[in-house]
Amino acid sequence: MSKVGETTLVLDLSALEHNYNYLRSKIEPSTKFLGVVKAFAYGSDVVTIAQKLEQLGTDYLAVAYASEGVLLRQAGIKLPILVLHPLASNFDDLIAYCLEPSLYSKNILKQFLKAAEAQKQKQYPVHIKFNTGLNRLGFAQSDVDFIEEAITKSTSVKIVSTFSHLAASEDGNEREFSLAQIHSFTTSSKALAEKLGYTPMRHMLNTSGIINYPEAQFEMVRSGIGLYGYGNQAEVDAALKPIATLKTVISQIHEIEANHSVGYNRAFKADQKTRSATLPLGHADGIGRQYGKGKGSVTINGKKAPILGNVCMDMIMVDVTGIDCKEGDEVIVFGPEKSAEAFAVGANTISYEILTAISQRVKRVVKN
Repeated sequence: MSKVGETTLVLDLSALEHNYNYLRSKIEPSTKFLGVVKAFAYGSDVVTIAQKLEQLGTDYLAVAYASEGVLLRQAGIKLPILVLHPLASNFDDLIAYCLEPSLYSKNILKQFLKAAEAQKQKQYPVHIKFNTGLNRLGFAQSDVDFIEEAITKSTSVKIVSTFSHLAASEDGNEREFSLAQIHSFTTSSKALAEKLGYTPMRHMLNTSGIINYPEAQFEMVRSGIGLYGYGNQAEVDAALKPIATLKTVISQIHEIEANHSVGYNRAFKADQKTRSATLPLGHADGIGRQYGKGKGSVTINGKKAPILGNVCMDMIMVDVTGIDCKEGDEVIVFGPEKSAEAFAVGANTISYEILTAISQRVKRVVKN
């Protein structure tokens, strides 16, 4: 896949299809499915992933910001797109590209109503987010009267869904908290529906929620990380397939004598003769400095090669002592054999961070 000297992120669309079908199998056939493609589709390629999800029959897409949705519309994506964190400064673009905002506060609701009325919209689709314990974004249950009054005073918008977000759906120790969140959301969404005189679609479950709380799937579920091959639980990870493989090549090999150093600030000092390989990727590509000094490793010809010293902007050096390799050989950073979660754990972080950190300067190659 890679040419010599080139770092590449290989995206396997057959793995995406497998993950989609697996997650679909966990819900009722009538339940709608929303694919989350924010952050360049979790660091992969947002247009490619959205096109494949559209082809597979996904009902909705979600992005974080309006600009992400605009990019999808410009690429020809027709599916409804929920913008999870819209900002008032982007409302004109949001409406121009038929993106659907999450309205999460009194202020943002009032400002969107003003924008929709100014553009003479009629029943523009909006989504109401309730805060049930994550305490990030969302209306309180006590805001139901305010929401109903503001919405029914205007003909410019219509609520098409209410939703919330579980804080710890993968953690069995927090089951009581998750069930309390589900109860809170059920109560709030029912109260709003009764006041509106119609029942908007409801959705609350993320990937781990789909697995652990299927009784709360309501009319739609949302999956982000699961589509990309990670389930936050070992048994779910085993059933999914990572779609992305980050690979690179060996640019140069050095023989490091004992007491000599490698890299900036001499962060690695050899206590014996060491063989190092320099690779063309660094913190500008998403491999942060936290992976240096042996906390991260790559795979070369099936062998583990720890990172030596500090990560540079465009390069890392790895220990290939005892590994049969040469300049130009392929290097796997993460993929199906060694997952992004396994790579991330050495630096005490999570798959989400390493996946979404992969720079846009890294070439994307699509297979299947």
